[in-house]
Amino acid sequence: MLGLAVSMLAPAEAAAQEAAGELATVKVEDTAIDPNPNAQLGVPYKAKTSGDQRRTRPIAETPTTLQVVTKSAIDDAGYSSLSEILDAQPGITLGTGENGNAFGDRYIIRGQEARSDVFVDGLRDPGMTIRESFAVEQVEITKGPSATFAGRGAAGGAVNAITKQANTAFNFGKADLAVGTDDHVRATLDVNHAFGETFAVRGNLLYAREDVPERSPANRERTGLALSGLYAPTDKLSVTVDYYGLRAEDLPDLGSWLYNKQPNKHAPAYAQAQDFLKSDVDTFTARVDYSFSDAVRLKNLLRYGKSDNSYLTTGARGILTSANAPGGAYLSATLSTHQGWQEVEYLANQTDLFIDTELFGLKHQLVAGLEYTDHKVLNGVFATTNTGAFNCASGTSTTLNAYCIYDRTGAIAPNLSTLMGRQAVRGTWDTDWGVKTLSAYLMDTVDLTDELTVFGGVRVDSFDFDLGTQNTTTLARANYAYSYTLWNGHLGVTYGLAPGLMIYASAASGADINGGESDVGTSSGYGGTVIYNGKVAGAKPEKSLNLELGAKWNVLDERLLLTAAAFQSTKKEVMEGADYSSVGTFNTGKNRVRGVELGVSGQITDALSVVGGVTWMEAEVLASATPANVGKTLSNFADVSASLQAKYEIREGFYVGGVIKHEGKRYGGQPDTAAAYSTTDGTYSQPVPAYTTLDLFATYRINKDLQAKVNLGNVTDENYYLAVYRSGAFLYKGDGRNARLTLTYEF
Repeated sequence: MLGLAVSMLAPAEAAAQEAAGELATVKVEDTAIDPNPNAQLGVPYKAKTSGDQRRTRPIAETPTTLQVVTKSAIDDAGYSSLSEILDAQPGITLGTGENGNAFGDRYIIRGQEARSDVFVDGLRDPGMTIRESFAVEQVEITKGPSATFAGRGAAGGAVNAITKQANTAFNFGKADLAVGTDDHVRATLDVNHAFGETFAVRGNLLYAREDVPERSPANRERTGLALSGLYAPTDKLSVTVDYYGLRAEDLPDLGSWLYNKQPNKHAPAYAQAQDFLKSDVDTFTARVDYSFSDAVRLKNLLRYGKSDNSYLTTGARGILTSANAPGGAYLSATLSTHQGWQEVEYLANQTDLFIDTELFGLKHQLVAGLEYTDHKVLNGVFATTNTGAFNCASGTSTTLNAYCIYDRTGAIAPNLSTLMGRQAVRGTWDTDWGVKTLSAYLMDTVDLTDELTVFGGVRVDSFDFDLGTQNTTTLARANYAYSYTLWNGHLGVTYGLAPGLMIYASAASGADINGGESDVGTSSGYGGTVIYNGKVAGAKPEKSLNLELGAKWNVLDERLLLTAAAFQSTKKEVMEGADYSSVGTFNTGKNRVRGVELGVSGQITDALSVVGGVTWMEAEVLASATPANVGKTLSNFADVSASLQAKYEIREGFYVGGVIKHEGKRYGGQPDTAAAYSTTDGTYSQPVPAYTTLDLFATYRINKDLQAKVNLGNVTDENYYLAVYRSGAFLYKGDGRNARLTLTYEF
């Protein structure tokens, strides 16, 4: 389906040319229809506006680093999960599943935890679910604290996925079928149909399965359904009702491991046949939008959601086996079991009043909002038994007491995927976490002059926290509850130096609470609840402040956006952990991250589209309950990260492109504190090597309805690692080389 944008010479100039025997010039530009209302027409890698309507100005005029990844960029790169998308963005690193779990992905933005700061259409998406891209229109990443929009948490930033919605503007359909190496199959369907100007429905379907490249029998399987219905009986009123469902079931791979600070680059796939990672998600959303006038509008967003997550995974740890065992010691790796389940239920309602008005002779864009959320997460365990025979000895044992990957000759154990003979039965719950929050906020964007604009916002979050714990052996229970009120704000100033060019200064705060992470109970070392004298109360909120100076420049007829920002984020009153116990310290830590980020998105020429950026940062622990931590870098923090995605049109309908991404060296450790450090040799003890990967793609339009695309992932077959668990037992491995062919039919 094609749209036409036509520009013609002015009539007088055309007449003059005709008199001279010349024909008037008509420029025709064809672009595929983009149903994303936030996209910039004809510029597939550049979004013009945010999907969060509370950001009332275009992205190029927003006084903060707001990185947007459009659906076109996601599709071209061949990325299907949120973790793949975020791994390719500068300033973001990935972490391992918290506390040894595998409940989905962990994101770290500018050195700060963000695993609980994932939002969908502006509402927090709680729990540690697997997140897919098939129903996503664009992904927005706010860098730096953003509590005015996000509420509690968001110390380093937030991720907001904007979903596909029904619209009455036009009908369209798109079907994708992909096949590839590693038994890859992926089929998606996106159909929108309008029934006149008052009603429309849109449906998205997904089925996908593949072996993890070079790590079979590990695999991934997804089925999904997203439905959206729009009813707009008048120009003033619209009602949209959505459903999102995902069923994900993987046989997960925890990758390699560190031994003597070096990764085992040739670690075999050791996942056990009984392993699983499951995530069942069901979400219902209702939106009502009513315009009282051109200047006053009310929007209400109501959501109810549930997800059931569970996992049984195998870890590996490099060891020197027991010297006391028959035959003595040899180098191997032992297998371990990690498991858990999680039930998530949440209710949220967000009401926004938008008012465009003049006050004291100045133009204001006011947003007043109320939000209520009720988040509940029940975490539990599986009872596991191993029926396989031990094949090695660990520790100081004189008899076989463990499962090893290698024998003393270095040969891989036979029947490795069934070595443990593991069985699992769902057991009882161990933590019952809940937070109810009532929030209010007021934002205003005011033009002081034609060049000078000020944005200000303030938010208050009043919450009730409740955590129940249960010993899974004795069933002894305890309960910890408290209430608190958080205040946060944001102030930004922009100044237009020239058409399309503005500079800005911004200050934004964030705050997090004791026990704010839902998946770790009282494991204080990973953001769980710190208990003192049997109570949870006593800690002040952790506070973050981001100071940023930047510039945004819309060039080439606003088809290319260049951004630059220098920033400093300071987090203080940090609650530090003591390993994985509930014994921690209140408000003893302070961290600082400084850096510079450059970005680009849009079209350099009619044939060349680009999106990417680079971030240089340095992190330092300024205060800690552990004096040796002061002066160290933060854990899971890369000093430099960069990516560039480019697409070039060789001739009409034929494009080639690629994505190159680089992640600097990082070191494992507990969140929000220094990376693990060895005083013996004076080096960080859990290193993750730097890596650079290259993905390539090519698309060819066979006819107006049919397109073919080839994706080559990790073309150089780079042996790289995304993250390390703090003990070094897991070293998450990136996908090996892979190839995909996708046919797209538009109707």
